[in-house]
Amino acid sequence: MTGHDPDLEKELDATLQTRKELGSEYEAELVDSFLEKVERKVDNTVDQRMRRLAAEQQMAAARGDSPARAGEFGTFGERFGFAIVSLVLAIPLTAIAVAQAGLLGLVVAWAGIVGVNVVQVSRGFPWQRQ
Repeated sequence: MTGHDPDLEKELDATLQTRKELGSEYEAELVDSFLEKVERKVDNTVDQRMRRLAAEQQMAAARGDSPARAGEFGTFGERFGFAIVSLVLAIPLTAIAVAQAGLLGLVVAWAGIVGVNVVQVSRGFPWQRQ
C-alpha cells in the first residue's frame, strides 16, 4: 500500500457528501462507518505484511540465516512506508477527532498515531527480539 489509497479517498469523499446531504445528526454514524472501513484496510495491510514476514522468516531459516537477522521487521523502505502511511491516515483521523472532540480529540488521535509508530520502531530494538 502506498501513501495514497484511492479507495479510502473515495470512501472519505462519499462520507463527507453524505454528511452534507443528511446533516450533522448522522455525523457520528458516518464517522463510525468510515473508521470501520479504515480499520479493515489497515487490518488487511497488516495481515499481508505479517504473512510476508512469516514467509521471509521461513525462507531465512531454511537458508540458515542468523535468528537476529531473520527476526528483523522489514527493510528501511517498509519502515519508511509504514511511517508515510500512518501520516497520510493521520490527516482524516485528525479532522474527524477535532470535529468530534475538539482539542482533546486532537491530542488522543495524535497520541494513538505516535504510539503506533513507536511500537513499529521498537520492533527493531534488541530487547524486543526473541
